[in-house]
Amino acid sequence: MVIAVLDGQGAGIGREFIKRLKKEFEDKIKVVALGTNKVAMQNMLKNGADSGYCGEDEIVYFLTNFVPDAIVGPIGILTCGGINGEITAKIAYLVFSLDCKKYIIPLNLHGIFIPGTVNLSMKEIFSQIIEDIKETLKKEDEQKTLSSPSS
Repeated sequence: MVIAVLDGQGAGIGREFIKRLKKEFEDKIKVVALGTNKVAMQNMLKNGADSGYCGEDEIVYFLTNFVPDAIVGPIGILTCGGINGEITAKIAYLVFSLDCKKYIIPLNLHGIFIPGTVNLSMKEIFSQIIEDIKETLKKEDEQKTLSSPSS
């Protein structure tokens, strides 16, 4: 399973999530860091991402040529100008258009209010995402078992 983590600025959310992912899944998943800037990408790589892409051109290249099984990031990855202006229209459009699961971390910033998420801690949000990834991996394993020829 390939999971792309998209973040900007210093990638505080991205790097913490990657730490949790790697602790939970070790080598069962591949994590691709998509940093809107070099610092964000480097911080995610330092925290366990397997590979990284930096800046609009590289992120657009990745999102155009590879489809991850899932993408994770703060709500700003869906909006042009999100993450303090670091998300471009191209990036937001491609993320929205991806044919994969999108795990959007709800941050109650910039006047965006998402009912039901106000009292959730980052730890709880990360745990919910990780549980869903576990379920997805379990289903994939069951499918492989069902489709493999009997000996």
